[in-house]
Amino acid sequence: MSAAKKPSSADAMTPAARLAEVQLRSIVGYQLAQAAIVTMQVFVSRVGSRFALRPVEYTILALVTDNDGISPRQLAQALAVTPPNITAWLDRLEARGLLRRQRNATDARSHHLHATPEGAELARRASAALVEGEKETLTTLSAAEHAMLLELLHKVARSRRRA
Repeated sequence: MSAAKKPSSADAMTPAARLAEVQLRSIVGYQLAQAAIVTMQVFVSRVGSRFALRPVEYTILALVTDNDGISPRQLAQALAVTPPNITAWLDRLEARGLLRRQRNATDARSHHLHATPEGAELARRASAALVEGEKETLTTLSAAEHAMLLELLHKVARSRRRA
């Protein structure tokens, strides 16, 4: 049985400042934060500046597009934010004509959310741009490693307890 490969000294250094990260190497949260820097750069260059969307706006638009009729409450739970924060984001997207609220026919206090055709198209184009940008950026991963990373991150995210 072979021992696990020890990281080389270059692998045990931060990529930008070349600092030792011996204690942080096995901390999932730290590694996720470092990876998020890379993916955020992709987002900013491919979606943020091109489509004038913030990450949370893109996420909301994609979720509403994929879950037509979702309630703001469900959206707030999915994103682990407060209802007032969701309301502010929904106001911005609605003002841009990317989504619309429809009053619930059985409960006038609640709404259903729908992407407008423009909003759905923007979500589709932004998603395609992100997939392509990540593919171009994450060239150190094979296709199988990329799929495995997505699956593992999804597993981590699913470990969050439901409210």
